Amino acid sequence: MLSIDTLKKYGADTNSGLGRCVNNEGLYLRLVKMVPSNSAFNSLYESIKNKNFDAAFNASHALKGILANLSINPILDPVNEITELLRNRQDIDYSKYLELIENKRKELEILCE
Repeated sequence: MLSIDTLKKYGADTNSGLGRCVNNEGLYLRLVKMVPSNSAFNSLYESIKNKNFDAAFNASHALKGILANLSINPILDPVNEITELLRNRQDIDYSKYLELIENKRKELEILCE
């Protein structure tokens, strides 16, 4: 079950995330539960697969904002890295970033069940 404690153990900075939600724990947890199903994840994966780096950048930048506001650091950290690489439209192997992002997204999804 998702709670502040499980999010802390996962690596989220819940104090910062809660602060951005005016310390409304219910609101914060509802917003966190929406993260794993955000369509920007699939958009990021597909855009990189298709080498559409503009769309990939837009997706990663959108995720970066959501994750930063909620302080979901385990996913935010690799999203930050990939966003900066995509900002320069670098045609590199992004698989290690995508794998880490997807693993941490799945981990959060399980916590949210």
